[in-house]
Amino acid sequence: MGFRKKNKSPAVLSHEFVIQNHADMVSCVAMVILLGLMFEVTAKFAIMFITVQYNVTQSLDERAEPVNLYQYGPKDMATVFFYLLIAVILHALIQEYILDKMNRRLHLSKTKHSKFNESGQLAAFYLISFIWGCSILTAEEFATNPTFLWEGYPHTHMVFQVKFFYICQMAYWLHALPELYFQKVRKEDIPRQLYYICLYVFHITGAYVLNLHRLGLVLLVPHSLVELLFHASRLFYFSDENKQKGFTLWALLFVIARLVTLTLSVLTFGFGLPRAENQGFSLAEGNFNVLTVRMTCLAAICLTQAWMMWKFINFQLKKWREHSQSQASKLKAISPKSKPHKKDPARGGSANGVLKSDDKTSPRARKVL
Repeated sequence: MGFRKKNKSPAVLSHEFVIQNHADMVSCVAMVILLGLMFEVTAKFAIMFITVQYNVTQSLDERAEPVNLYQYGPKDMATVFFYLLIAVILHALIQEYILDKMNRRLHLSKTKHSKFNESGQLAAFYLISFIWGCSILTAEEFATNPTFLWEGYPHTHMVFQVKFFYICQMAYWLHALPELYFQKVRKEDIPRQLYYICLYVFHITGAYVLNLHRLGLVLLVPHSLVELLFHASRLFYFSDENKQKGFTLWALLFVIARLVTLTLSVLTFGFGLPRAENQGFSLAEGNFNVLTVRMTCLAAICLTQAWMMWKFINFQLKKWREHSQSQASKLKAISPKSKPHKKDPARGGSANGVLKSDDKTSPRARKVL
């Protein structure tokens, strides 16, 4: 299946060929993995890529039915790789059938075209993440009992939805790295995008490996809402520059989300985990509740939030300067031209460039005239 219309036929395996046909090539790799399920010899390898691994049957109550829970392990890398391929395919579908059609109608410049595509892809992802995260949290006790963030740590067991959520999160942000090449992102935009992609991979993977998936999930939901509002507001702004009210609401929620993140992080690493029953470091048990790990995690979160606030303040100051300059230019255009003032003839001044004097027969007057 072709996701992009090809006007030319570039040389096989050239850069342009890979960029134009990357979705088709990735689809072939995914199809090979799926076809592996059809044969008994390859099925045990193919299923490692497709299904969630490390399931554990546990009975929470003697009378209740056993519950399937999941742990993490090295085989999860294969699962993340497969869903990375799926993310690349979905990225191409959204780009081809939604964003490209909207771009042709809006006739945006190259700079706005790149930002429009970026915001369109991220808005779709954050919308799914927010709805999915909220549906998971509705089954948890956080709304009435925030202590579930650290009670019973280490949280080595996860329900299917939580583990699959984290696998999809890691797969999406890892797929964003090759997309910088596939989408021909401008060189000046690559460092900015690399910063936030690496931060997402680092924090989400850290929460997953350190068995802090409860805290990570709670922090990702409000963050996804704020980012969804920002990118949706930017899409509306590109369609009509007068639609800027969404940025005001985003600015308010952005500050609130940063405060909530810092509060929950300090509460978990500073007060909750130090008082938990299981203290110590054990890779076999998945226990990382030691002072060094707690302070490192808290420092990483605080530094990230400080960096985000610094970028936010600079963004707001830039917008304020642009608004002030535009207002000043409008006032200059509206204000009437100042009329020249006549000087006092007694001082030998001039009005409208003509010399005035009481004695018109003076030599000086005759010389000027």
